[in-house]
Amino acid sequence: MNLLLAALGVLGVASSGPLIAATLGATSVSALAIAFWRNAIGAAVMATPTLVREPGQFGRVTRREFRWSLLAAVALALHFACFITSLQLTSVAAATALVCLQSAWIAVFQLFRGIRHRWQVMAGLSIAFAGVVAITGFDMGSSPNALLGDLLAVAGGALAGLYTLAGGKARQSMTTGTYTTLCYGMCAALVALMAVLAGQPLAGFEAAGWLGILAITVCAQLVGHTAFNHLLATMSPLLVSMIILLEIPGAALLAAVFLGETLPAGTYAGLGLILAGLAVVVLGQRPGRAGRRNRAPGDEPPSDRPLAELGTD
Repeated sequence: MNLLLAALGVLGVASSGPLIAATLGATSVSALAIAFWRNAIGAAVMATPTLVREPGQFGRVTRREFRWSLLAAVALALHFACFITSLQLTSVAAATALVCLQSAWIAVFQLFRGIRHRWQVMAGLSIAFAGVVAITGFDMGSSPNALLGDLLAVAGGALAGLYTLAGGKARQSMTTGTYTTLCYGMCAALVALMAVLAGQPLAGFEAAGWLGILAITVCAQLVGHTAFNHLLATMSPLLVSMIILLEIPGAALLAAVFLGETLPAGTYAGLGLILAGLAVVVLGQRPGRAGRRNRAPGDEPPSDRPLAELGTD
């Protein structure tokens, strides 16, 4: 059963990029409309069981919880705006790989907070960001739009890392249903405001457009992320984090098969470097016994929390 759920989870999250690119390319759906409806539907789905079981949960949200949830919602809204727009400018494979740098950005943010990591994590970060240089370097020579798309995807990955860290703070005292409902709901409201300011419609699409929005929400959000959330209860976070990394080659394969996307050999090399680097980051995140034994009194311990959290795409 776990193997089947893992396969469904990978297929779900890997389908996000190709489905978004196909919907944007073949319908009148706007980038912000996809972000809005995905979060609005997600909030409604998550709110229903919470309201049925314990409707008073939302009235007990503290100011601290609300502030962290709001920061997470802002980061998530900007993440979606960057990532979905990037899929209109660069390849699905490149955008997915670059936005999956979320776990690497979390490690970088933790470094700025004074949290030390093992040398393996630092080596993994170097390998992953070398992959970024490879991809953006090839796209720089091919198209200014592709380079802009790459940069937006990188920004989307950094924002996803910020979303994860802020969400972790909020989740210290909030239930999953309460937090996700609040975060997704505020994210949807922020995206709606962004759409109004950008002049992007949120409705009035043809049937194929609504079908695309529904497919993106069901496959990536409800099937993909739900499967991984279930696996976290039966498998180690480290193993789940490694499985999630299969989103990178999975999205590239789906884009090649269903969208006919072909990339230069150098870009595929960059994808491989990012995948390998993130794998090293995940495997090296757990401090060994020697590191714990030799740590000087008063030193802040390395982070034991998984760096490759569940994705946002």
